[in-house]
Amino acid sequence: MEIAAAAVSGRRGHRFDIGDRSWQIQANCLGVDPDLFFPERGASTREAKAVCRACVVRDECLEYALVNGEKFGIWGGLSERERRRLRRQRSLARRPGNAASA
Repeated sequence: MEIAAAAVSGRRGHRFDIGDRSWQIQANCLGVDPDLFFPERGASTREAKAVCRACVVRDECLEYALVNGEKFGIWGGLSERERRRLRRQRSLARRPGNAASA
């Protein structure tokens, strides 16, 4: 699937192009066993989140997962459930008449 290039604003105000994945070479998870970030149902996500916690490209990773609808794994330090919650919160904040969107 081709990703349309678009500028996205991260949580800390950084702007980056979601089509540009050069941020991945700076990721703390580079070289780490990918299975750590895709735990079996009910398994702990603590170790994967610890890798993400101090990562300098955590925001880019999270935005990539949100924009691309990643449904599995730990991305940007968040689980599938946490990303769903964040998508819902953002969607509600963008609705007309919502004080947070003004």
